[in-house]
Parts: sequence; C-alpha cells; structure tokens
Amino acid sequence: MARERARERLRSEEFDLLVVGGGVTGAGVALDAASRGMSVALVDKGDWASGTSSKSSKLVHGGLRYLQQKEYRLVYENLRERQRLLHNAPHIVRVMPFLIPLFGKQGVVSSTVAKAYSTALTLYDVTGGWRIGTLHKRLGVAETVAHMGGLSKGKVAAGFLYFDAQADDARLTLGLVRTAADHGAVVLNHCGVGSFTTSPSGRVTGAVLDDGSTVRARCVVNATGVWAEQVAALAGPVTFTIRPAKGIHIVVPFAKIRADIAAVVPVRSDKRSVFVVPAFDSGSSGTTAGAPSDRIYIGTTDTDYDGPLDAPICTPADIRYVLDGINDWLEQPLTEDDVIGTWAGLRPLLGAAKNAKTADLSRRHQVVRAQSDLVSILGGKLTTYRQMAEDTVDECERVLGRRHARCRTRRLPLRGAPADSPMEPGAAERLRVDPAVLRHLIDRYGSEAPAVAALIRTDPSLGAPLVSGLSYLRAEAVHAVRVEQARTLEDVLSRRTRALLLDTEATVAAAAETARLIAPELVWSPGDEQAELERFRAFVRAEKPTRKAIPA
Repeated sequence: MARERARERLRSEEFDLLVVGGGVTGAGVALDAASRGMSVALVDKGDWASGTSSKSSKLVHGGLRYLQQKEYRLVYENLRERQRLLHNAPHIVRVMPFLIPLFGKQGVVSSTVAKAYSTALTLYDVTGGWRIGTLHKRLGVAETVAHMGGLSKGKVAAGFLYFDAQADDARLTLGLVRTAADHGAVVLNHCGVGSFTTSPSGRVTGAVLDDGSTVRARCVVNATGVWAEQVAALAGPVTFTIRPAKGIHIVVPFAKIRADIAAVVPVRSDKRSVFVVPAFDSGSSGTTAGAPSDRIYIGTTDTDYDGPLDAPICTPADIRYVLDGINDWLEQPLTEDDVIGTWAGLRPLLGAAKNAKTADLSRRHQVVRAQSDLVSILGGKLTTYRQMAEDTVDECERVLGRRHARCRTRRLPLRGAPADSPMEPGAAERLRVDPAVLRHLIDRYGSEAPAVAALIRTDPSLGAPLVSGLSYLRAEAVHAVRVEQARTLEDVLSRRTRALLLDTEATVAAAAETARLIAPELVWSPGDEQAELERFRAFVRAEKPTRKAIPA
C-alpha cells in the first residue's frame, strides 16, 4: 500500500524538488531539502544505495593521503563531517582505531619514514582529528603485533595508532531516505526515470517514470554518481565528464590476519596503501550476535574503468593485486581460497586528463547547473555527502527563486538515533529476547531495535540465523520488507543485511529459504518466488564470477 500511495503522489502532486538517484548523496539532498520545508520526491531505478553507495570501504574518514596531495581544506571538511555523522547517526557510524604498522630491515624502521608519518598524523590531528577526543600515538613492536597478529614479526619495526570512523554505507543511505520521508519527502525505490519533461524554453519541469507516469517538479537534481553524464544528457548538452574509478574489496576469515582494529598497510608495488578492516555485523551466528567480528575486509584498488556502469566485477587480477599487497607483510600469505566474499564499486570522479592516475584525482565535489536548470551534483565522497547535499540545495533555492532557508542537517539525528547508550536494565527480559540478540539489534537498528525484537517475540522462529555463520536473524529479513522498503532478495541479502558481501557461498545457500520467508510479505506466488531466486543467483554469478558453487 505504501508504494501505491507514493506512486499516486508522484503522479498527482507538483514538487519543489525531484531528486533522481537514491545513493547517499541523493538521499542527503532529499533530507536537506525536506528539512528546509521543501516538497520533495526521491526516486531511484534500483534499490537505495544499490550503486556506489553500498560498495565503498565503509569508512568515514579524513583521508590521510589527501594531506600528501596538499588537500588540507578537503581533509578539514572530511573530519568536520565525520564528527557530525558520529553525532547524528551513532547507531550507524562508530569510532574505529587505525593502526599504521611500520616495517624495516631487521626490525629497524627508516627514521625518514617514521618522521614522515609522525608529521602527517600530527597535521591530521591539527586539521580536525582531535575532534574525536584523542590524538595519535606511536607504538612499539609488541603493541603493533598485538593489534594485527598475522604480521610477520621480523618485518615490523614500530607503529602508529590514530582514530577515524566506520559506517555501514548502505544502512546510512537507508537512514537518510527514511529520515527524509519522516520530513515529508515522497520516496520510491525501483522506480526509474526514462526522460525529462521540459517547458517550451527548454527548462526541465519534471520526469517520465518507468511506468509511463509523469512527476512534475519546479527543480530537478541529478544525483546519479557514475551515471550523471547519461542522466544529464536527457536534458541537453553535457558540460562535465565523469571518470569512473573501480575499487574492490575482498573478505577473509579473521583467523588469517587477526586484526582487532583497522590498519593501513603499504603496497610495495605501487606505493599505495590498502585498508585492513574488521567487518561490521559478522558475529559467528545468531546466538552470538554482537560478538567481535570474525571477518576482515581488505581494499581498495583505484583503477580506471571503462566497462558497464551497472555491473563492475571483482576480477581475478583485482584479487591478486590485493593479496600480493598484503602478503608482503604477513607471516602466512593469503591465497585465493581464503577469499570468502568480494565487492566492487565505481567512484564517480570528476573528469581530468587521462594521463592522471585516478588515485591522484581530487575527491572534491562540484554543483553544476545546466541551461535547462537541471542541477547535477558531481564527484565527492561518502564522508562529505552532507556538505554536498547542502551545497546542492543552496543551488536549488536559486533555481526556485526561494529565500534562503537555514540548513538543518548539521545536527539532525537520523532515524534510529541515539543508540550508543547502554541497554536499559531489564530491557531484554521485558522484550523477551536474549541480551546478546538485543545488543546486536541495537547495534544495527538503534532505537528501532524493539520493533525487530517484537517480531521474534511473536514468532520465536524468527530469532534463528538468516545465513549460516553470520549474525543476521530471520526477523531482520521480515523487517526489511515490511519497514525498510526492500523489494528483492538482493535488497535483503546485499544491503539491508550485508551477508552477500561477507560470505558469498553461505548467502547463496540461504537464498531459497530467505525467498520463502519474505514471499508472503511481498505477495509472491510460488512462480514469483522461484523467478526471484533465479534472478538472485544469476545476479551473483554475474557480479562474482570468481566464486564457486553458485547454483544455476
């Protein structure tokens, strides 16, 4: 019913703003505009965050390497936005300690290298890292190896510890979408735009949706990331260039690296670095929900990409690059057989000369207003989505001729916040769920955790694991389709939970049972259920061709 009501409103109302693209930036634009009092519609051809915004490194950080590029203002902005997210979404964004291990011959680190890192981290603290409440410090060999036990002890010379943050990018985007809806926005996923409508003078006045209906809007925002050129071309000549850069990550068992905090490890072949990060939401089972992560993800690459925008894949060469980069420093090298999950995404970098490395391109954003008055938000990164949205809505106000309204998102909590306070005494008993399960639900849903717990209280079978070896519960799949706008198996298993990223084969094995579980909620017939299962398996085979044992 909710989707039908949204479709009807899209057909019948005229909006101040139509936002095309439901990634983190588009969702941020919708929330910013709605919270300023604009009437807003947000649509996406796929699911919320189904593109780049669910395939990042899941980090909210300043970016140490931007200091090397003398992007001081960008680092300052990143760290300021990091703190805002820690305040506004504590159930999604959390402080994460980071280790920088230093390596040297016979355990002796180059004084030049050590001084360079010390200087960079001091500058990081000064630029805004201090906002998190602690400063970086140097570690000895024993402390360094204690945090990352898989390192080759003979190569470790020292280390540094500093702090940033980690976020579930897909759930952050979902939180923005749902908070925008709380402020009156009409939001609809799996709703594509085929063309724009224009006035006789060529000004964009709305869009034709995939069902043939038209949505009218006084201003339209193109927030489609790597698809921005394609979408802008629907309204006329395109004046910018998007240069996609592919980033991939691999997932391995915790025991292979034994990192209890994140780490930044150098890649000797090209003098880049990869992150080594304990995965979110990956306790060993539903009965030990909330346990420390038993999976580690490693990435990312940063390479030019000219393939299909809808289907970037993690190739054997990508996996080899990451493995070779990390294996230089491990006591026991990783192999392809240790990789249990992968993901690949495309960064929408603003165009530059082809001879420039994508890793060296700025992550700054730009708002472009075309002659048609189509407003496009380009470039940027996950951490700065809120500032990107604020700048975009400021430009939309100029298009609309509206008096400037104060941006309200700097201290606007997202749906589910606050959630970092301890559980109330007796909460688990009152909700009649295991305390570990409630802790898991609070970590994922914040103040909405009792609603998911209520499903388990009504039907105890929903307290069982959804995917073997992962912490997600069957109740979470039901909640995803009832409350969180999930429409497909991929929505549930890839983004509402992150099971597909963390363990491909276990997730595929659980897909049939998950389809049976959500079929009644989505009113699927037996034929619909089987067709959806086949679509999901085909999607996984196409996206993860390196994985084995995916049934046809």
